[in-house]
Amino acid sequence: MTQPRILLIYTGGTIGMIKDFETGALRAFNFDKLLERISELIHLDCFIETVAFDTPIDSSDMNPQNWIKIAEIIEENYAQFDGFVVLHGSDTMSYSSSALSFMLENLAKPVIFTGSQLPIGDLRTDAKENLITSIQLASLRDADGNPEIQEVGLYFEYKLYRANRTTKINAEHFEAFASLNYPPLAESGVHLKIFKENLWRATPGKPFKVHKQIDNNIALIKLFPGITKASLEGFLASNTIKAIILETYGAGNAPTAPWFLEFLSEIKQKGIFLVNVTQCSGGKVIMGQYETSVALKNLEIVSGKDITTEAAIAKLMYLLGRKMDMSTFKIVFETQIRGEMS
Repeated sequence: MTQPRILLIYTGGTIGMIKDFETGALRAFNFDKLLERISELIHLDCFIETVAFDTPIDSSDMNPQNWIKIAEIIEENYAQFDGFVVLHGSDTMSYSSSALSFMLENLAKPVIFTGSQLPIGDLRTDAKENLITSIQLASLRDADGNPEIQEVGLYFEYKLYRANRTTKINAEHFEAFASLNYPPLAESGVHLKIFKENLWRATPGKPFKVHKQIDNNIALIKLFPGITKASLEGFLASNTIKAIILETYGAGNAPTAPWFLEFLSEIKQKGIFLVNVTQCSGGKVIMGQYETSVALKNLEIVSGKDITTEAAIAKLMYLLGRKMDMSTFKIVFETQIRGEMS
């Protein structure tokens, strides 16, 4: 069996930074000299090639155009490589990796996102372990020689998660991500343990396809006690917003004030899609379970079920790019298409 070929894609972020010991400032690492910096990679049973954005992007500056760029790199190299590892800043990694999960249809190879909380040159860095294990995971094959992982994953601090199930929960700890509504795909310890029952599989026989039509004309409304009509009037005045995510309380609950329900009704009359997503990190939307969500159910607002806000945003942009009517949109959004909801 030939060595797996892994393409390492550096987009930016802390993992690709090293400290200039003369100035103390962080600067981008030269990935052409990756093996010099991380000599342990020589011992991995795979061939590694690297490609980097011309200008590294801080994850706070990530946008849909950068997602398309990552998708195009994977598309151009899909036939030549057995797996892909994307190095990305942690702040928006859940957004980007969720977006790629929708953009890459019928993916039959691993695309593993990873990063770090400390730069690669720091003495206590978590970058080396995250990078080495991500490459190992992308190299894994089953008994038939096929990639063990065939989806977009996010690896951080000894755990591989389904990317579109993740949320960043901590800005200081190495254990920065969580997947509260879906179990890990793999855990790294003395041995790599793969939970095969949790892995996603695309429909066999269908060709790999990359979707590049992303429409980001969406908005996010996080409900809070004391929210006013005045603070929401701008959404009604907009002529560009095509979809709004409502981050509601608990199991999808919202205020029952007449002005608020009237606002939602007017939004729907404008043809704007409304999606109900819970503010809670774990759990799901169950409209109608409590009286405070009955009106939302009657308005036929789309249920986000147990999807994360990050994945909901990515899925919205992906579906808007496919241009579908209101009834079709509701059916598709509420249906699991990449393992993003239960």
